[in-house]
Amino acid sequence: MTMKARVTTDATGNITVLMEGGMDYENIVPLKQELASLTSKYPSSQIILDMTSLNFVGSSGIGVFVDTIRALNNRKDQIRLSNVSSEFFKVFKLYNFDAMEVLINEFDSDVTELSNYYGSKGRTFQN
Repeated sequence: MTMKARVTTDATGNITVLMEGGMDYENIVPLKQELASLTSKYPSSQIILDMTSLNFVGSSGIGVFVDTIRALNNRKDQIRLSNVSSEFFKVFKLYNFDAMEVLINEFDSDVTELSNYYGSKGRTFQN
């Protein structure tokens, strides 16, 4: 499984890392090194990990990923997650990782996924 990461910087200096493909142990190590480099090189920038195009996370990769975010955010809450699917939330819970702490609030950006996650209006009771 391969993973690509495109790094962009916005006008305010914040960095977005768009993760594409799948994450496993072989490709999480270079990502870990790149994130450590970015946090030390740009200490005042927020680093956003956009998981929109991440379609697979192996069990060996998720542990290192969670540990990396915890370690880098231990010094400063610099790394944030964006566009995390409900499947990845479930996997994060297995590793006692509260992704909500580092999640960017994007609840109005994907109404379809939220509807699927919280249930459809047709199945709710209203007076």
